[in-house]
Amino acid sequence: MESIVEEVLDADLPICDAHHHLWDTPNHRYLLDELRADVRAGHNVVNTVYVECRWGYRTSGPESFRPVGETDFVVRADPKGLVAGIVGFADLTKPDVDDVLAAHIEAGRGRFRGIRHVCAWDEDPTIRTSYTNPSPTLLADPTFRAGIAALGRAGLSFDAWVYHPQLSDLAELARACPEVTIVVDHLGGPLGIGPYAGRRNEVLDVWRLGMEKLAKTENVVLKLGGIGMAMYGLGWHKQSKPPTSEDLARAWRDEYRWCIERFGPERCMFESNFPVDSTSCSYLVLWNSFKRIVADGSAADKAALFHDTAVRTYGLSRS
Repeated sequence: MESIVEEVLDADLPICDAHHHLWDTPNHRYLLDELRADVRAGHNVVNTVYVECRWGYRTSGPESFRPVGETDFVVRADPKGLVAGIVGFADLTKPDVDDVLAAHIEAGRGRFRGIRHVCAWDEDPTIRTSYTNPSPTLLADPTFRAGIAALGRAGLSFDAWVYHPQLSDLAELARACPEVTIVVDHLGGPLGIGPYAGRRNEVLDVWRLGMEKLAKTENVVLKLGGIGMAMYGLGWHKQSKPPTSEDLARAWRDEYRWCIERFGPERCMFESNFPVDSTSCSYLVLWNSFKRIVADGSAADKAALFHDTAVRTYGLSRS
């Protein structure tokens, strides 16, 4: 894909990238060197939050504790702390979840902040089911909700990755567990593939209904990002020429601004979702698009959206 060269907008604005991954697969390497290259490309990224992606698991020991290896991996890879917060995985349906959370906290050396147990599921078999193989009713399952309660006892948050038809169920979970901060990943998952392809207006109508319910639930915070993912159906990754920041902003401006109006800047945070979104655009272009979307916002609103909400939500050291 041809690269796009753009001047960095608002280069001094402090950014906490609220969601990224690290991995080294046969087809794609994105480790600390690649992350550093992106965050030093021009924007003022002062710290980041790592979110689980099944990387670095332990290969021995009890199955429930093997994901703790991912937390070990991040701390070893980044001893200086660019990655200021870590969100790992624990099976919240297992009886030993309290002990697994304690192990993550110990391994994180002050940086472990929460759990993502992916719940994304759709009734259409052409939509990829999450690696956790969630049941259609997982969000309402008493055992799962007991695991969410364990997060509250441990002072941890829950990152929720769901598809847009599940947003109402997620809102019910949030109301049932008010003591736990629930962070909604990737704009709430408005799908644009499979049975949802070519039906963007219908999808967004359903999405808005679910998001309205979440916005009324005070313990819910929203990540604004994921717009480069293929499953959102805009086909950026198929183009010979990648989108500019203006293209990205034009495609998602209304939805982003609608969310910010409903949740408020103090409950919204921008995320790169790199390297996943790198199939569609560069890191520099993506953050330029976010800055374009809120270009007319106040200094206080921009500070919240780009940095302060993430720092407060995840309890990070301020930079």
